[in-house]
Amino acid sequence: MAIFNIPNIRINGISSVVPQKKVANRDYDYVTETERNFLIKTTGIEEKRHAEKGITTTDLGEKAAKILLEKLNWEREDIDILVLVTQSRDYYLPSSAIILQDRLGLPSSCMAFDIGLGCSGYVYGLSVISQFLQNGQLKKGLLICGDVSTISTNYEDKSTYPLFGDAATATAVSFEEGADGIPFNLENDGKGFDAIIIRDGGAKNQLNDETTLVKNYGPGINHTAKDLELNGLDVFSFSVKEPPKNILQLIESSNYTKDEIDYFIFHQANKLIIETIRKKLKIGPEKVPFSLTKYGNTSSASIPLTICDQLSVDSKDKKMLFCGFGVGLSWGSCIINTKDIVCLTPIEF
Repeated sequence: MAIFNIPNIRINGISSVVPQKKVANRDYDYVTETERNFLIKTTGIEEKRHAEKGITTTDLGEKAAKILLEKLNWEREDIDILVLVTQSRDYYLPSSAIILQDRLGLPSSCMAFDIGLGCSGYVYGLSVISQFLQNGQLKKGLLICGDVSTISTNYEDKSTYPLFGDAATATAVSFEEGADGIPFNLENDGKGFDAIIIRDGGAKNQLNDETTLVKNYGPGINHTAKDLELNGLDVFSFSVKEPPKNILQLIESSNYTKDEIDYFIFHQANKLIIETIRKKLKIGPEKVPFSLTKYGNTSSASIPLTICDQLSVDSKDKKMLFCGFGVGLSWGSCIINTKDIVCLTPIEF
């Protein structure tokens, strides 16, 4: 358990971008109509967005950053740090954040680097960028979060294909002396590294002749070794056990009560997981917004996308608790005061 507080940080704004292409789960004909209906009911995912071939996280993130910079009237030369959280980088190397730094026209003095996290990535990313900004030597930063996950899902795998959508978000963060501190609680458990995994393509298991062979791993679960693999039972068990404990620890250590939190923004894994967590914490449904109905599981983009989609008109002067959890296994939560934050409704790319 890593609980800590980062002072002097303001979140100025959030923007989100989704691909134009909509893919409806009611049209997912790999499974029977009965299975489709059950899938939609339990996951809550009616449709998601798929990026067209060649569109990357960097493309979506660039658009999100540009509209946010314009809305905030931030000058590019004033950006001191750019952090990109993604697990679908443009290239094996170099860092996609550095490519994005150039495409956004940010100065060479702007630090830029990737963080290779997924579902917990927004909370972790906020903690990292805030650490760099808290003493005021660096003033302004951009946190870009997102994935094009659909390039790694197999149509013949009902455990992944209906769940994941593509999106990217931009969050503007700045130093503000005296601003409310942001408390964090970050945790990991590498014993569950293979609960959500792409097995081939890294240094451990390099691409080989068998990488692209489709193999069967159970009824309705067929994929290659370069596709996303998900152990649903392990992920569910972890998701409903660890995040609730993490949240309660954070609230208690920060001297808040659940009643003082206006909204609990959970990673949009699926409806069953989120509802189970909500009921465990004894939180009213009005405090737990959903965006997965329209966008699916969008990895590290899901928390900020939910804010933009559901709370853009009710985001100012609120206390919000964010909780991300998933691949790693990794999970974490934080509490922010939104003050006069700018939240833009999602746009299509």
